[in-house]
Amino acid sequence: MTDFATRRRMMVDTQVRPSDVTEFPIIESMLTVPREIFVPGEKVEAAYAGDHVELWPGRHLLDARLFAKMLESLDLGNDDLVLDIGAGLGYSSAVIARIAEAVVAVEDDEDQVAEAQGLLTENHSDNVILHTGPLAEGAAEHGPYDVIIVEGGIETLPDAIESQLKEGGRIACIFVENALGTVKVGHKWDGSIAWRHAFNGIAPVLQGFEKETAFAL
Repeated sequence: MTDFATRRRMMVDTQVRPSDVTEFPIIESMLTVPREIFVPGEKVEAAYAGDHVELWPGRHLLDARLFAKMLESLDLGNDDLVLDIGAGLGYSSAVIARIAEAVVAVEDDEDQVAEAQGLLTENHSDNVILHTGPLAEGAAEHGPYDVIIVEGGIETLPDAIESQLKEGGRIACIFVENALGTVKVGHKWDGSIAWRHAFNGIAPVLQGFEKETAFAL
């Protein structure tokens, strides 16, 4: 039998801590949440491998290093309402839920959302609300949000997402351009988001977050 608890500790000790992630709530949460249950059965052995894990076409579980650094850059607090876009089968939301007050997790497939709900219930993540709908539309009815995190690459941030961030709120996105990726953290002031570079990282671009292609005649 695979000792997933040992793999979890190794993930934190060899992938997360060496990446200068030091906030105890993040470390504790990633040591506690069983990453292996939030991937398809045939992908269990890859859950702690240090790479993105494809959950289904177009959706990936972000590698632990990238995800942890995004969380630390957002400076999560226990009174934050967090919008988790592209939450997959719920791992990211389960981790965030142990740190923040509540999480709204967005996915666009009803069957996958139903599976995520079962896994989150099994994990006792009772402060996660699952929302089914296009990722690029977010979940306005539950917002506005103190924090937004996008679990995949983006080329552009839809206006609908930007509008759901509270004044003074924080957002982390993986901006992808020409096969290069940069994680940026934004703060919303006076109705607009000011971005800063956080670190380099890349992930496949999510549907609905691509730049529009200009056609020339």
